[in-house]
Amino acid sequence: MMRAFLLALSRHPALGRAMDRMPLARRLVRRFVAGTRLPDGLDVVRRLNAEGLDTALTYLGENVRSLAGARAAADVYGEALDVIARERLRCTPSLKLTQMGLDLGDEVCVANTRRVLERAHAAGTFVWIDMEQSTYTERTLAIWERLRRDVPRVGCVIQAYLRRSESDIRRLAALGATVRLCKGAYLEPPALAFPGRREVDDSYARLMGRLLAPESLARGTYPALATHDERMHVLAAQARVAPEKLEMQMLYGIRSDLHAGLRARGLRLRLLVPFGEDWYGYFMRRLAERPANLAFLLRNLAR
Repeated sequence: MMRAFLLALSRHPALGRAMDRMPLARRLVRRFVAGTRLPDGLDVVRRLNAEGLDTALTYLGENVRSLAGARAAADVYGEALDVIARERLRCTPSLKLTQMGLDLGDEVCVANTRRVLERAHAAGTFVWIDMEQSTYTERTLAIWERLRRDVPRVGCVIQAYLRRSESDIRRLAALGATVRLCKGAYLEPPALAFPGRREVDDSYARLMGRLLAPESLARGTYPALATHDERMHVLAAQARVAPEKLEMQMLYGIRSDLHAGLRARGLRLRLLVPFGEDWYGYFMRRLAERPANLAFLLRNLAR
């Protein structure tokens, strides 16, 4: 019930604007969000790289409604890629297709995303295409597959809480795809998504097993397991996959106490670093994902 409440609040950006006027709230948000500008995100990337951590950089924002807005979002990633190439940062962009103009039509989105992918190719790096609500799942996978034919170094994301994800994983493993597996952070109807945490955990473990299966790895599948669940970290380590064929992913600011244990198990770790003015929806979804995040917020507000 609390998760559903917080996800419902995430759809009301006016609350975010009110929070932005509160200095304490802004400081708490910075636990999960690098800042509002590209230099803020790049500063965090540099620091994490210096600590031996790989990163993914995401410019927050969804459902862009104008051609100019979609082009501007692609330009921000282009600027980031210039810095990544110049400074040789261990960082990959991670973008959402609705930020590239998906709501304005597939061709608008493809043109903007292709521009980012070509800049990434020139910079010698990789790009993640993130996943959004279930209404975009099929279109996102179709665009990913279309772009991958021309620019192979592009990965996609599958959300374990969706009931369709097992068939999607089979499809992607058959292609030898690079796949980030996450649990999912949007509010979906029970007909489309598993409603209970245990069901989602079981689905995640099942899909992870399929990605780590020898036949999947033999096809060139590269699993990126995005989870803060220690049980999944143990299962990943027990699979004994070569370090260059697997990575773990976590969110900036969440469960940093687990970093040392993952690296001690010989697992590569990448942190997703978000930045941007459109931080509110992301922040609320992080609170909804894990009660400890909400408890942290409330304790600091009480102080």
